Amino acid sequence: MLSKRGVCSRSQAEKAVREGRVRVDGKIVRDPEWPMVGQEHIVLDGVGAEAAAPVYLVLNKPRGIVVSAADERERDTVYALLEGSALPWLGPVGRLDKASEGLLLLSNDTVWAAGITEPSTHVAKTYHVQVRGRPDAATMTAMLDGFMDAGERLRATGVSLLRQGDRNAWLEVTLDEGRNRHIRRLLSALGFDVQRLVRVAVGDLALGELAKGAWRHLTATEVAALRQRP
Repeated sequence: MLSKRGVCSRSQAEKAVREGRVRVDGKIVRDPEWPMVGQEHIVLDGVGAEAAAPVYLVLNKPRGIVVSAADERERDTVYALLEGSALPWLGPVGRLDKASEGLLLLSNDTVWAAGITEPSTHVAKTYHVQVRGRPDAATMTAMLDGFMDAGERLRATGVSLLRQGDRNAWLEVTLDEGRNRHIRRLLSALGFDVQRLVRVAVGDLALGELAKGAWRHLTATEVAALRQRP
């Protein structure tokens, strides 16, 4: 319920509950699975945890930035890019690993976020990927056919060659669900090292000219266009 109200992430809420920092209708509750109706008065750290107004952002994540609220190795996180903005708690919608860059959505609307990230909704994510080498038509066909890796089915729903030089090439790759390091694993198995990986679109929302490290609020039309039923 704390997560649905946009107060914090589920993991942060669980930690707070177990530490006795949460009261429900005046009573300290230490069970994160305590059944809730939705109308209860919740207090976190002495402050009423009412539902926050929904916020939807798109951010151009730079390479080398971690998508995490806190990092045990004290690396820079995307939240450093939001400092001073007076925004409520926001969670990342999907993942981009440290070495990847580009379009990252953040929101405190967990239902909206789940509609984008749930595999069953098949919201397309589009990437521009620089690889070492010269992939041919057989490589792209293999990416579309896919294969099993560590018990997971890895495949792309779309692949095209953007441009190619003597030593490397840029591919446009589309996924309708994302596994951990999905594209990197897919290309590595076919003998290609990924040099850069940039997410350029989620659904019909394109990164466009948003500067690296910058962010903006989504328009109501953009939010509605991405709304899916998980």
